[in-house]
Amino acid sequence: MAHFLCLLFLLLPSATACDRCVHQSKVDYFSSDAPLSSGACGYGSLALSLGGGRLAAAVSSLYKQGAGCGACFQIRCKDPKLCSSTGSNVTLTDLNPNTQTDLVISSKAFMAMANQGMDQDVLKLGIVDVEYKRIPCQYTNQNLSVRVEDSSSNPNYLAIKLLYQGGQTEVTAIDVAQVGSPNWSFMSRNYGAVWDTSRVPTGALQFRFVVTSGLDGKWIWAKSVLPAEWKPGQIYDSGLQITDIAQESCSPCEDGTW
Repeated sequence: MAHFLCLLFLLLPSATACDRCVHQSKVDYFSSDAPLSSGACGYGSLALSLGGGRLAAAVSSLYKQGAGCGACFQIRCKDPKLCSSTGSNVTLTDLNPNTQTDLVISSKAFMAMANQGMDQDVLKLGIVDVEYKRIPCQYTNQNLSVRVEDSSSNPNYLAIKLLYQGGQTEVTAIDVAQVGSPNWSFMSRNYGAVWDTSRVPTGALQFRFVVTSGLDGKWIWAKSVLPAEWKPGQIYDSGLQITDIAQESCSPCEDGTW
């Protein structure tokens, strides 16, 4: 327990970037979705099932060494003749190493910023001035799910990634234990959204997640997720959904109004 609390203390400060503030930047787009679906978060082809294919690669301050994977943002371009006031919602699936723009998004998301009938005109601009802010992710009738990665080997090695995380938080720690057991093993972030451990408990598995909720952190407990005979490549329903919104002490943009 002492190790877990120490880990929690060390990881939570990463959530103080004031994501809900409105940021000014430029946005470019990928002509193909391939870079976003093979991106640094590790979602692979499953990325296209997130956010309706409206995806984004983000700079390191938003990627947060993988903690920002799966985060949702609302983006709107600043030309009212071409673009709507609602803009486009995107899901972060990749790292953008180009610091000229905070975000590079899918062409589908880029065109979604446009007023009706103006999508091709917006696309021709290539790069546009935008404002954006983080928003809660919403997955209707879809629980948080755990995908067992292909590299896993029952019972010696387990690698997972989380899919369809709602709300506006980041997972900063994951523990795993046999269902009904108090003996938890911690998992480490391998890269992006992928977590792993070689200390795999036997039997059916439960998970507990630390998320950035409130000004501190919160445990989310999924009491039964993986069956004893879990298999690589399979997706398992956690039976719960994270809906929390992290509270940030942001000044001077406490409410992030547009």
